[in-house]
Amino acid sequence: MTQRPTLPPLLMRLPPPPLSRPALGLALTAFLRRIAAREPTILSRLGPYAGSRFLLDVSDAPMLLLMQPQARRLTAHSRRAPAPEHDAAIRGGLAAFLAMLHGAEDGDALFFSGELQIGGDTSAVLALRNALDDAELDLTEELAALTGRPLDRWLRRGSALVARKSGLVLSRQEVMA
Repeated sequence: MTQRPTLPPLLMRLPPPPLSRPALGLALTAFLRRIAAREPTILSRLGPYAGSRFLLDVSDAPMLLLMQPQARRLTAHSRRAPAPEHDAAIRGGLAAFLAMLHGAEDGDALFFSGELQIGGDTSAVLALRNALDDAELDLTEELAALTGRPLDRWLRRGSALVARKSGLVLSRQEVMA
C-alpha cells in the first residue's frame, strides 16, 4: 500500500467554528450544482443511482459529507453524531479520494488495496465512480472558474504549491498510455 499524505492531526481535534457545517454545506452544494451544470452527463451516467445518497467519509477530515446527486446537494455532518442515512458509503483518506477523483490512481486499485472502502449499495458506488471518471473533473480548475480573474491564476499557483508541499493530488493528472 502506498504511503499517502494525511491532514495534520491537529485539524481533527479542533472543534468546528459555530455554523461551520451549515455554511460548508451551502458552499459545497453551490459547488456541486455548478459542476452538475457544467458536466450534466454526470447525473445521466448515474442512471437509476442518481437518487442515491452517498456518504463520503474522509477519515482524516473533521466532518462527514452526504452527497445527493439528483437533488444536487452536498451537506456536512458532525462525526460526533450518528452518520446520516445513506444508500452507499465510501470511506478513506483525503489523499486517496483526491487521487481517484483526479485520475492519478485507479479507483479499483484503491478499493482492492483497502485505501478506500465501500459499504451499502456497491452498484451505486460503481456508478458514481464511473460517472466521476468519465467527467474528468479537476477541482482546482472548477474552483478557478468559480473565482474568475484575477484570482483564478493565484488559485492555480497556490494549488500547485500546496500539492507539491503536501503530496495531495489537487488537479487532474494526465495518465500516459
